[in-house]
Amino acid sequence: MADNSPTSGTELSTSGSTAWPERTSNDEWWPERLSLEILDQNVRDADPLGEEFDYAEEFQKLDLEAVKADIEDVLTDSKDWWPADYGHYGPFMIRMAWHSAGTYRAYDGRGGAAGGRQRFAPINSWPDNANLDKARRLLWPVKQKYGKRLSWSDLIVLAGNVAIESMGFKTFGFGGGREDAFDTDKAVNWGPEEEMDTQERFEEPGEIQEGLGASVMGLIYVNPEGPDGNPDPEASAKNIRQTFSRMAMTDKQTAALIAGGHTFGKVHGADDPDENLGPEPEAAPIEQQGLGWKNENGTKGGEMITSGIEGPWTQDPTWWDMGYVDNLLDYEWEPERGPGGAWQWAPKNEELEDTVPDAHDPDETQTPMMLTTDIALKRDPDYREIMEEFQESPMEFGMAFAKAWYKLTHRDMGPPERLLGPEVPDETMIWQDPIPEVDHELIGDAEIADLKGEILDSDLSTAHLVKTAWASASTYRDSDKRGGANGARLRLEPQRSWAVNQPEELETILETYEEIQTEFNEGRSDDVRVSLADLIVLGGNAAVEEAAAAAGYEVDVPFEPGRTDATAEQTDADSFEALKPKVDGFRNYIQDGLEQPAETLLVDKADLLNLGPDEMTALVGGMRTLGATYDGSDLGVFTDEPGTLDNDFFANLLSMDTEWEAASEGTQIYEGYDRDTGEHKWTGTRADLIFGSQSRLRAIAEVYAADDGEEQLVEDFVDAWTKVMRADRFDLE
Repeated sequence: MADNSPTSGTELSTSGSTAWPERTSNDEWWPERLSLEILDQNVRDADPLGEEFDYAEEFQKLDLEAVKADIEDVLTDSKDWWPADYGHYGPFMIRMAWHSAGTYRAYDGRGGAAGGRQRFAPINSWPDNANLDKARRLLWPVKQKYGKRLSWSDLIVLAGNVAIESMGFKTFGFGGGREDAFDTDKAVNWGPEEEMDTQERFEEPGEIQEGLGASVMGLIYVNPEGPDGNPDPEASAKNIRQTFSRMAMTDKQTAALIAGGHTFGKVHGADDPDENLGPEPEAAPIEQQGLGWKNENGTKGGEMITSGIEGPWTQDPTWWDMGYVDNLLDYEWEPERGPGGAWQWAPKNEELEDTVPDAHDPDETQTPMMLTTDIALKRDPDYREIMEEFQESPMEFGMAFAKAWYKLTHRDMGPPERLLGPEVPDETMIWQDPIPEVDHELIGDAEIADLKGEILDSDLSTAHLVKTAWASASTYRDSDKRGGANGARLRLEPQRSWAVNQPEELETILETYEEIQTEFNEGRSDDVRVSLADLIVLGGNAAVEEAAAAAGYEVDVPFEPGRTDATAEQTDADSFEALKPKVDGFRNYIQDGLEQPAETLLVDKADLLNLGPDEMTALVGGMRTLGATYDGSDLGVFTDEPGTLDNDFFANLLSMDTEWEAASEGTQIYEGYDRDTGEHKWTGTRADLIFGSQSRLRAIAEVYAADDGEEQLVEDFVDAWTKVMRADRFDLE
């Protein structure tokens, strides 16, 4: 007889805790199965505030000065349960804000401060974030007071700014608008390691695996003791340069951030953390209520343990000055084991001994220390040159830190029009991908209809129009709000030369669009003009409408003019290389030598476009029947009528009349043969066959493949297409 008790299927331990089954999800039973979990988070909203909640509107109701005053009150209100170093929590808040924003990496735009995901696993339990759970608890009264008007993600960054300002420095600005997430971002690959503080991400010595930002699992950047815990400044400099560049920082910005950040506060290693700290928040017992790293020696200030490294950098750790730069450059340093057992650097010069007040005991003094990562800035020639420039010009150092801090904390926010509040700077930075403002009247319905006709009467095919619009718009990344059709950067380097965009063909297509644009704009007697960015999207829309009509469906693809054309001077070409796709399953483009399965990267691309599983499915099937494949190949074009928006892709893929086999061992290409005659019928990739193989995707495909599913496909394709085309139109929100 079945056991229907609440504990059925589990075993209760004698301690009263529950030993859960080892396998709790399909992914654990079938780890090789394609997971759609990262797309589910785009459509299954865990936000308890509801779909109607408008955070931007709520944030604008705040009195930001009052909020900052409340935060400043927290900074000097030392609590017995977690005493403030030097009576000031400012350095603690800077570290919290830095570690929240510092997870950003340029490769895929994921990480960063937006979402406030420092509150969730795994980030909340990384060794590098030890005790930052206390910083957020100190801020809870402020969050509680302002509730939904102030997100955690905005509060964390704002607290860092207020902390810096309270210690004598003027920040460059603050922009709100970060909405909170209510779960971890399941799309982020933090690395291959299965244990914290380990490193298996080096493809060769010193070269971190592509796509990752930090050099060690559980750290924001690099090991402060040096690579592998060895106090080697030269090797540390190499790691610093690589990790910070992967987070979109130049050498000067990197040096400014490290020097500016280490001007404040101290590190904590009164004893060995491995022997004295309890488990991290995610592993802590329930009675600790989400707090981790419990110190077995208590929480008195002098007994605090975080990193295992102990000591301040400067003689005045709660005030902005040149102490860090001067100490680093003017004195000699040597490695030693600190009280926590970690490598750190002590001054050789006696004059620095006992020059810093103790963080908690007024009768005690401390000696400044340095990390291996600090000494790296002195030993590396390029970093040292920058540091010497800072020492010669404190004003330059201050401005460099202000702008680098602003970039660090706002890098994942996208264009400046998304930033909210009275402290948003007037200046737009190149890393914000500026786009000119509209300086002319926009085209209306009559002009839109005429331009559609001009485009469709040109020599450009349906596939040309669709692929060009897709190439322009699909660069968008919802992770950091970069890319998209606005700006028409498809016509600029580096996008113009990307292999996926077929540069020679693109050249001809753009020339046609430019001719249509010139003829229209020069033929107007009024101030109505059309941008290339709008024309490219309009051309794609017109092609979709015509293809739907060919299948017997009259559709009107929504179009909102107002895009403008960016210039080369407004485009950071190097940073845009990070947006270049190695694979685009929507166009069935697969770069030679690709090792990852095409379907995995298709799902990753769909997530960056903020698509759900059904939207991804409709777009792939529609693009195939439109013939919008890379280089005009027949890969996945399972139809005899390419250019017609119908359900042939799904109907033919799911047909039992076709038998599939790999084209060769290890390939991503598959050949389909008639099951009865053996005649070759179709050629597809893993990005095609996955819609018949993966059970959830097949279920969606079956809806579209049914005799009554074609109209649904057309409607869903138009909706998903429109979503991608206007993904970067923040001016419409």
